[in-house]
Amino acid sequence: MKSALIGFLLLIAGPAVVAAQSSRGAPPPDATPNPRQVSGPTPPTLLPMKLEDQWTAAVVKRDAATFERLLAPGFVYTEDASVMTRGDVIRSVTGSDHVEWARNEGMKLHDFGDVHVITGVLHLRGRGKSGSFDRRYQFTDTWQRKNGHWQIIAAQDYLIRK
Repeated sequence: MKSALIGFLLLIAGPAVVAAQSSRGAPPPDATPNPRQVSGPTPPTLLPMKLEDQWTAAVVKRDAATFERLLAPGFVYTEDASVMTRGDVIRSVTGSDHVEWARNEGMKLHDFGDVHVITGVLHLRGRGKSGSFDRRYQFTDTWQRKNGHWQIIAAQDYLIRK
């Protein structure tokens, strides 16, 4: 369960900073271009995609403060048969698994106005109590805009078996 939580955290905050900046934020085929390719302000509909990058960097850096900022009160995380609270997730950021590399693949934004759902695959590599790991997780993250700010309200992932 702890390794799955680390996977979730990587999912949300996934790739190493450099890898994250080059691989995250791919819009759906008919959407606005990637914000890193657009000059001027980031299109509002893509902001949660950029927040996914912040999560990714925070997992690699083990930065609990970023999770404190981005996780909404009442946040819930589901991984296979386990359900975790906001506090459980924040405490797990500095757990025993160390993510050395991570990136999200095939992310798609599903826009419902003040709620955005982002789906994709998180790929991460690192070391844990059992040695090296190389894992891929299918994920669904749900973001909500409240008082002009986006926070993640729910997330779900599952380990893709090799």
